[in-house]
Amino acid sequence: MDSKPMQIGQTEESLTSGDENMSVPLSADPPAMASEEALQYLQSIAPEELGELLFTDSLVTTSDTGKELGEFTVSIELTRHSGQECLLIHANSHGAIDNVPMGTSVTAYVSKKLQTLEQTHHEYVKLEDNHLDKKTYIVLQDGHYVINRVITQGEQVQRSDQTYSLESMKGFISEGSNLMLQRVMVRKGIADNLTFLSFDPDAVLCKATYQPLEERPQKVGENEVVVMGIERTVHSKSDMPTIWQTYFISDGHLSSRVQIGSPVTMRLLRMPPTIFRDDKAEPTKFPKKPLNWEEDMQLYSKFLDRKEELKGDHATYMKHHPELKALLADFLQFLLLRKPEDVVAFAADYFTAFSPSSISGSAYATSKEARYAPRPNSPFKKQDEQS
Repeated sequence: MDSKPMQIGQTEESLTSGDENMSVPLSADPPAMASEEALQYLQSIAPEELGELLFTDSLVTTSDTGKELGEFTVSIELTRHSGQECLLIHANSHGAIDNVPMGTSVTAYVSKKLQTLEQTHHEYVKLEDNHLDKKTYIVLQDGHYVINRVITQGEQVQRSDQTYSLESMKGFISEGSNLMLQRVMVRKGIADNLTFLSFDPDAVLCKATYQPLEERPQKVGENEVVVMGIERTVHSKSDMPTIWQTYFISDGHLSSRVQIGSPVTMRLLRMPPTIFRDDKAEPTKFPKKPLNWEEDMQLYSKFLDRKEELKGDHATYMKHHPELKALLADFLQFLLLRKPEDVVAFAADYFTAFSPSSISGSAYATSKEARYAPRPNSPFKKQDEQS
């Protein structure tokens, strides 16, 4: 796994061994900054792109002679942190080189824009009489990054506590977010001039660049697959750059991982289940067919049933309201007497006479008079006025 050192530069660092204390002066180097292209790349990551990258990778660590030394696993899943939906990234690498146990583990909570919310990073080397143990804790709180680090080597304990503004850490990619970022790059591609921020082995905030590597064939189990690579370089201000080359299958699964200059390589031994892209295709459009319900036996049967239901309902209503027949008979007689051109307007005028606000009197006796305030656009009234 990438080695993540502790950042110092804004506070003092103390080295204690028993009762001894020592202060280390601060560095006055100008701060590193992420490129604008890198910041835009992070902003362009859509949450739905991450949904296809939630899986577990498992690689075997081997020596340059092919001997198995340990294993490396990475798992990424959705979770919640302080009420916010985010990614839980857990990675660990454990093994032994020359019978010396060593390992590193990372547990990180990362937002869907790959901003680190909290991370715990632990590294150890169990030498026979001089154990080395590094623990780094990063947390984002109140608009600042708080970083605590404890390095124990033998009897010596080195502690440091730093606070960084959120602005100065724009484009920061922790070890946890780096694991997801590379999966995104496999699917999304790598843009030019992607320079982020990271920590170098001397615990100094520095630039970290990402470059694509040429595709190459790799044998995984009994299969030979074409893999694409990403080269991550952490540019230390005081030492040689640290370079990792990581290769992936097209669906984002790790296939191999190596740190340049290291005698060990992490390799995939068995092909994982293929993860297919969830491309949302447009729904199939079917042409609209004309509905001929008279030829459809089922629809025609429903029509007849509904027709009989309405007829029965109407007959029941008229049976309970005999005045309806007299009302309709009067209207039809009056309609045949007047023979208006606009039957609808005439019906509206006629039945308005039954309104409480209409003029009282016989409809026959006042057939030439308006029994209500006539509508200005009533064709029936205009015809009466002209006649």
